[in-house]
Amino acid sequence: MKIGGREFDVKNQTYVMGILNVTPDSFSDGGKWNSMDRALKHVEEMLAEGMDILDIGGESTRPGTDYSMPEQEEMERVLPCIEAVRARFDVPISLDTYKSRVAEAGIAAGVDLINDIWGLRRDADMGRVIAEHGAACCLMHNRRTTVQKDGVENTENPFGYQNFLEDVKADLASSVELARQAGIPQERIILDPGVGFAKSYEQNLVILNRLDALQSLGYPLLLGTSRKSVVGLTLHLPVTQRLEGTLATTVLGVLKGCIFVRVHDVKENVRAIRMTRAILGAEG
Repeated sequence: MKIGGREFDVKNQTYVMGILNVTPDSFSDGGKWNSMDRALKHVEEMLAEGMDILDIGGESTRPGTDYSMPEQEEMERVLPCIEAVRARFDVPISLDTYKSRVAEAGIAAGVDLINDIWGLRRDADMGRVIAEHGAACCLMHNRRTTVQKDGVENTENPFGYQNFLEDVKADLASSVELARQAGIPQERIILDPGVGFAKSYEQNLVILNRLDALQSLGYPLLLGTSRKSVVGLTLHLPVTQRLEGTLATTVLGVLKGCIFVRVHDVKENVRAIRMTRAILGAEG
């Protein structure tokens, strides 16, 4: 798979996508990288630690988000950062957005991959934009909450799952079909099971345990668990103390065949991946 100017071995390697949130309200590092100098310094640090792809986000998607940020505001946050990174560093750039106008502007500024948390199912123009510009894409699993006939949220089964694993696979397959209909080549598609999105705590654990079940879809998988609530709820720890739990999920991701992991703590995750890969590659 080619992302930007770099070839990625999607059969035998695991790559690290480093997170750069230029938002004031991200659940983990909101406001930390709003200054351009600090943001660029952090990119430099992550590259030195072994980052393979940089993921830039301008809108928080933390639980409870109402997804109401105006496109112009999001572009004002991310475009200067994208342009500055592209001018200074040789690294594939991912843009975390589900809005086609933001994606198109980002690609024009130097983005190589669009990371869509709605898997092309929220903005009907997103697939076309990605295809026309020859970008790669990561399509994440997500669902809107379901409501009963009286308009009240269905609290017992808020996302309407009938068979959880099969429904997740079907939703991802639907996103792939939208991508293919838009003209996005198969070799430019990555899938993300969407840990922390449209899933209960127990369902997040199930999807982590059954990551290998998604391999039948035939696309590289990206795992994004860094500092998420499934780690915090399991270990009863605040967001600032979830590194070890994240590393456990990263090692699991390698064992289950994930090709990409999206993380805040690059150095530690790179080391965990290298150690796991070394063990898996040992013979005799």
